[in-house]
This record gives sequence, structure tokens and C-alpha cells, in this order.
Amino acid sequence: MLKGLRAAFHTLGCKVNIYESEVMEEMLKEAGAEIVPFTEPADLYVINTCTVTNIADRKSRQMIHRAKHLNPDAVLLATGCYAELADDDVLAREGVDLFLGNNEKGNIVPALEAYLEKGIRPVRTPIGSIRRIEPLSLKKTHEHSRADVKVQDGCNQFCSYCAIPFARGRIRSKSIEDTVKEITALTENGIREAVLTGIHLSSYGKDLPEGPDLLQLIQAVNEIPGLARIRLGSLEPRIITEEFVRGLMKAEKLCPHFHLSLQSGCLETLKRMNRHYTPEEYAESVRILRAYYDRPAVTTDIIAGFPGETDREFETSCDFAKSIGFYEMHVFKYSRRKGTAADRMEGQVPENVKTERSAQLIALSHEMSAAYRRASEGKLEEVLTEEPVTVEGTPYMAGYTRTYIRALVPAGIPENTIVTGTLAGTAENDTMYLKMLHQVPGTFTV
Repeated sequence: MLKGLRAAFHTLGCKVNIYESEVMEEMLKEAGAEIVPFTEPADLYVINTCTVTNIADRKSRQMIHRAKHLNPDAVLLATGCYAELADDDVLAREGVDLFLGNNEKGNIVPALEAYLEKGIRPVRTPIGSIRRIEPLSLKKTHEHSRADVKVQDGCNQFCSYCAIPFARGRIRSKSIEDTVKEITALTENGIREAVLTGIHLSSYGKDLPEGPDLLQLIQAVNEIPGLARIRLGSLEPRIITEEFVRGLMKAEKLCPHFHLSLQSGCLETLKRMNRHYTPEEYAESVRILRAYYDRPAVTTDIIAGFPGETDREFETSCDFAKSIGFYEMHVFKYSRRKGTAADRMEGQVPENVKTERSAQLIALSHEMSAAYRRASEGKLEEVLTEEPVTVEGTPYMAGYTRTYIRALVPAGIPENTIVTGTLAGTAENDTMYLKMLHQVPGTFTV
């Protein structure tokens, strides 16, 4: 029924969404469909939506409308977190023909066949009732060197600003056996780096009867032949203990790049956010990482203008970020999400103030990123090459170090190759690039 069907995807939001879209594309291809660019006319448009902010909601609606404009007669399938929280009648008014729940993306083929043959739409299952992770598996990825692999879904934290637990449900984990099998297949198809990702990665395994934890998963993935690197998605700072990091050190493929969610460096703000750590505890987690790893890249998320955030609280948060010295900060202006505790809080910060604070944090992030790269000059690093680029008229291959610094290596080195060398100056056109990586004789590996 799907043979010859032209399908186009547009994915918004996180790495989990990206992974799930790739799995759905793979399923449609196996059923005979042709995947085409979203800008081309198609018989089916799949919009994998996001709801982390109001802007994400708006972009999700815009892409739904754009798909209808590209081909009014096409079937429009909406999935993802915005679609999960929207009522069926709202989606119908926006032009959506078919809704697929966040835990039902693996049913895309039978759901489409039922709709195209008989006009039957799947029954919406309350996401809060889901207790098992959907058995998704990816064989190939759009990337040639790196694959995002979802190992966990859902969140039980209920931070006061976040709607994602309502859209993703309770925590659910993929077994170690299934994860190793999936990454092994990806590695056999050429992937050198696996990124373990989830909605709340730190809770991995807490729902499984056999009780493995994230450290056991990492150690199992570390044993996969042919895999060169492991990266981790976002972690809660509370997971970083001496025991945990000593275990990480035994996984030599793990990259020293740790994203620890902060959200605010002010204790009063953290309490209103329902974040269960103090700035001092966060700083201790970073200290532990730096005690075991040489110059690990520590990155974070931070929110500007949370309800009740005073000038003093904001300055306290900025001062704390400076004291940590992050490699990168992902800065978000607080966005009111219907149904969350923060939406009902007094002291909502004016938009212009949020914009000013966001700009200040972004500027601070740029300063710290530049300082981290300057401190990396002359250091011996490995770069996994990904794509050819041209910088200031000169061709290079671009890739990333283990600490996730984007670096340039001489043109002619094959894609998906690990090169070892010393880092030099920064490219003028993009502060995220390093001007050159000098190849050290004898350390070029394929």
C-alpha cells in the first residue's frame, strides 16, 4: 500500500525526536515509500513536533501549515510533543489528518495503511498510562560518523517550568541487550561514535526489573568492537559522584564532554524551579569531573527570566556560571507552558527584561567558549572527520575533538577518519572552528 508513496519529514526539537524520525523514515523505506526533501511535493508529510517553548509550538504549527501549502491533497501526519499535548480538534483545524503518539511512532506503517485503505485513525493512548519504552531500533543514520541512540524516554522530575513530562510520560528504558545490539548494527554500517540520549538520561534503568544503571550501560557499549567513541546526552548533576566517575574512567571510549543541566546558579530560583540540588552541589559535581579528567568540556542549559527572578538573583546566577567556567551554555528565555506550576507563579518577568538577560548570558557563553578553545591550543587531540568545508578559500575536512571542539584538518583526509594532532588558532569566520589541526606523524588512523 505504501509502495511508491513520496514521504517528507520535518523534525523539530531534541535528539530524541531526531532519532525517532530516522527510525520512522527507515520503516517507511522498508515498506516501499520514497523519502523526499520537505521542500518537494509529497504524498505524505510527517511533522515531528516540539513543545519545549512557545517558539517551538509556533514553529510546529508553521511547519504543519507549510506542508498543507506544499500539497493540500497530501496526508499530513503530526507526532511529537506539541501534537501529544494538543487536542484532536485543534490538530484537525490546523490541517492534520493523522496523529501518532510519542510512544506509537513505531506503528507508523500500519497506522498509515489503515488510514489510506479504510480511513481508520489510531486511538489516542494517554501518554501517562505508558509504562514500557517503544521497541524502536535504527540500522542506519543520516550521519556518516555519529549516531544518536535513544536509550530512555519519559521524565518523573516535573520541574516547575517544563511540560515535557506531560508529553513524554513516565520514565522508560531500553534494555542493555537491545542497546548493544542496535549500536553494533550501526557500527557495522560505518558509525564510529554513538551518542546515548534520552528525555531524562540520568534515570536510565530505574524502571527495569533487572535494575541496570547508566554506568552499566556505558560499560557494555564500551565493549562493542569497531566503536571508537561514546558521548552522553544531558545529565543531572546529582548523578556525578566519585563512584560514578571512577566507573566512567574505565570506559576509555567515553568522550570527556559532559552536559550537566544547571538552569540557574541561584539557590532561590532553583527552589522555585523544583530542581533538587544547590549551586554548591552542582559545583562539587564539576569538581569531581575535573579531578578525574584533564580539562573535560562541561556544558549546560540556563534559563533567563524565570518567574520571580530579581536583578540580584540573575547576577548571582551569572556569577556562578563564571565561577564554573563552562565550555558552552545553551541559553533559553523562560517560556510559559500551560499546565505547569511556573505558569501560575506571580512575578512573571517582562519580555524585554528576559531578552536583555538572555543576551547577557549568551555573551558570557561566547567569552567562556573562546577561553576554553584558547586554553586548548597546543593540546594533543583526536578529531573524527565528518564533512568537507571551505574556510577563507581553503578546503578542509571538519570534525570534532573528543571534547566537542569543531576542528579543521587538511583536505584529502577521508571522511569518518580519526586524526591525532595539536590544535592551533581559531578560524576567523566562525568561533566554533579551529583553524588547523596539525597531523602528527604516525598518528593518522582509519
